[in-house]
Amino acid sequence: MGRAFEYRKARKMKRWGHMARVFTKIGKEIEMAVKASGPDPSSNLRLRLLMQNAKAENMPKENVERAIKRATEKDAADYKEVIYEGYGAHGVAFIVECLTDNRNRTAADVRAAFSKYGGNLGTTGCVSFMFEEKGVIVIMDEDGEIEEDKLMETALEAGAEDFNADEEVFEIYTEPSDLSAVKEALVAAGYTIASAELDKIPSSYVTLESDDDIKNMNLLIEHLEDNDDVQDIYHNWENCDE
Repeated sequence: MGRAFEYRKARKMKRWGHMARVFTKIGKEIEMAVKASGPDPSSNLRLRLLMQNAKAENMPKENVERAIKRATEKDAADYKEVIYEGYGAHGVAFIVECLTDNRNRTAADVRAAFSKYGGNLGTTGCVSFMFEEKGVIVIMDEDGEIEEDKLMETALEAGAEDFNADEEVFEIYTEPSDLSAVKEALVAAGYTIASAELDKIPSSYVTLESDDDIKNMNLLIEHLEDNDDVQDIYHNWENCDE
């Protein structure tokens, strides 16, 4: 999964660079998780993972607590998950995951972004078959103290199916159902988890050569990321400079 690793790293590192928007998006996900399965992280796996990811993103504890509290209030926003599929420049496949309390607003905003930057929305299922859902665990080794072989052995013995290393970043891939078990095994072995989440990995990639196509792709991604309703963006642009 080397190409997938480079793709994810570029996309993730840009997302980590916009902390305020990241906090907003994690907050919405926390609210959804609490509404679905309650405010106790010991019995709510999704909430527990989100709280751990929030900590890894340096999201203040009070922000997390406010999101949990908002979800339990009587007049809490009723967010719904909406997924859009479509194409960017030169047929680049996109999946855009949103949480919204106004479907009409979100649909109009997402459609306008695609139209403005040379793309178009498609029907449900038009590109999702090109992506495979995987659990992805990220471990950082900024001090160079982690033994790669030992980490890989621990991960694979815990049920991971693939492993990638690039300088100070280790990524461990699992089946979605194995994400929690592998993560807990790594924590028990003494490793600090930077993030553990479900991700969509492209099965094929598109390379853009035209300067106009590259410009439009960057603008489309930037525009979508600036939308507070957009939670995550998946695409198969290989040479992204995100």
